[in-house]
This record gives sequence, structure tokens and C-alpha cells, in this order.
Amino acid sequence: MPAPSHFPSFFLFPFSLPMFPDWQPSATLEVLRLRANLLAGIRQYFAQNDVLEVETPLLGQAGVTDPHLQAFTTVYHQPGRSTGLTLYLQTSPEYAMKRLLAAGCGSIYQITKAFRNEESGRLHNPEFTLLEWYRTGFGIPELIADVEALINGLFTAFPPLQSCEIHDYQSLFQYHSGVDPLTASLADMQQCARQWGLPDAGSVCGNSMNNWLDYLFSERIQPCLGQGRLSFVQGYPASLPSLARTRSGDARIVERVEVFLAGMELGNGYHELTDAVEQRIRFEAAQCERNRLGLMQPPLDERLLAALDYGLPDCAGMAIGVDRLLMARLGLATIDETLCFPVARA
Repeated sequence: MPAPSHFPSFFLFPFSLPMFPDWQPSATLEVLRLRANLLAGIRQYFAQNDVLEVETPLLGQAGVTDPHLQAFTTVYHQPGRSTGLTLYLQTSPEYAMKRLLAAGCGSIYQITKAFRNEESGRLHNPEFTLLEWYRTGFGIPELIADVEALINGLFTAFPPLQSCEIHDYQSLFQYHSGVDPLTASLADMQQCARQWGLPDAGSVCGNSMNNWLDYLFSERIQPCLGQGRLSFVQGYPASLPSLARTRSGDARIVERVEVFLAGMELGNGYHELTDAVEQRIRFEAAQCERNRLGLMQPPLDERLLAALDYGLPDCAGMAIGVDRLLMARLGLATIDETLCFPVARA
């Protein structure tokens, strides 16, 4: 798919960002133009593929249960009510979009703002732009092809990426560490950290196997991915399920895929879980973990669970950070360079 207009030739190579007074935007005018072209290209791609653009609320009455994600909260003072209603800025539009899927909307996408508290750094801003979409009738292979076609079509004026590479999580982890992530013990993880010279791993990960898997993957495996091509990693351990369905024939693995470029995670996708009972069990387990960690426990999204119980069509979905996609393709060092006004200037 050609982009709606060719990107200027000066985007073919990374460039240095001049320093601006605090009142001026962090991103250059050229980056802002590229962002606008990128958004137009996304819309054109999905229109050509008969995927409906939708909008869902940024404020919701239920929050995320994932212990690794913290939502911003606010209080709605509704006229005529003596008590305020706690609302949550959404960390993703996933729950509301799945309600639309269950209502029969078919394949849908959304470009939206998402919000995550306690996230800041080179790759994070607490407010960011997210592209999320769901394709009915798709599994992981079709979703991977969809992501590659979309991203390659968005940057036709850039040097082309090589053909994508697809890795199995278990095999990739074993190749880099010599340890099977499906059967490894905490002692195995600790030994990996010692071999790789990561002295802070113990204090960061504690006794959580999930923390160890995430930490070691991000520190030593992720930087090798997406060098001149999109890298997809699929088949994650069932201990890291999110909202993905369990792989048929192997309950140790879930149908989850992540995409990387320039050593950076761009997006996360699933062959979506459609079982309301299983989803409730996962939500409740996550709430127990949040309670153990002393974290806020938002109410479960009963409307999502009701939609799953009604019937979610077979589908696969992907969420990609638009700001990170710009970073990776332009060779920028920080997410701030893609934004008008990051949180420090907001």
C-alpha cells in the first residue's frame, strides 16, 4: 500500500534534535509532519482492507488488573449524586473494543491516547498514542502478515526493511540463555543473571518467575531483535498469558506475539481469549497478585466479561505504540522527540 504522500527525503537518515525553549514542542516540525502522514497512512491501509475505525471511551468505570500496569484515576461528580464515581483512564482500548466485537461490528481499529501511571523514561511517556486493531477470523500467522504489510506500506520513502523474521519464544530463550523458559527454576534464572553480569536482577525480580522471564528477555534478548527488519516472537509461556488463548495441544503456551524493531518492542498481540470463565479466573488471579503487592485493585470489567459470555468472534488483535514506531524508523533516541509536549512540558 503506498503512503498517502511520500515522506520527505531528509527522513531517510537520523538527524539531531535542536534544543528548544521549554514552551516550544519537543518534536521538530518535520517529525510532526511525518506523524500526520503516518496516521493518514494507517487509516488508508485499514480502509482498503475494510476494517472499521471506531472510538471508545478514554474514561472507564473499570480498570486494568495486570499487576504491571497502573491506571490513572479521577472522580466524576455527577449532578444529583452525593458521592463521586471513580473513573479510570484506560491503559488500552482493548476491553471496550471487544465489547464492540461481541456486538457484531466485525474487524475494527482505533488510533487513540492511552495512559499508564508510573511509566517514564527513554521509551515511556505516561500519555501515548496507541494503534489497536482486531481482525475477525485471523490467527497469529495472519496477524503477523498484517503487521508486516501495514508497517512496510507506511514507510515507502525509507530504505526498505528486510523480510521479517519469526521466532518461537521458547527456542529463542534457550538459544540465548541455554535455559528452557517453560521448565526453568528460579535458580536457573539467577544463574543466567550471574553469567550475563546483571547484579541487580535479584532485587528487581524477587521470587517472581514472570519478573525473571521479562527482565532477562528485555535485558539480553530484546536488544538483538529487529535489526533492519521486523522481528516477531510468538508462543509465550502460559505464565505470561494476558488475554491470549491457550495453545491447542500444549497448555504451557499461549497464542501471543510481540513485534520488535531496532531492539525495541513496538507491539503486543493475541489470538484472543473468548472464554468468559477463563478470563474471570485470570482477572481474579491478577487481583490476588495486586493485593499481595499492595497495589490498588480496580473493579473487574463485568461488561467485558458479559460480552465474552455473549460470544466474542474468533479473532486476533494487535496494539502498536505509534510513538515508538516513529522512534524506531527515524532512529530517534527518546520518545520525547516524537511528541509535541511530553509530560515534562505538558
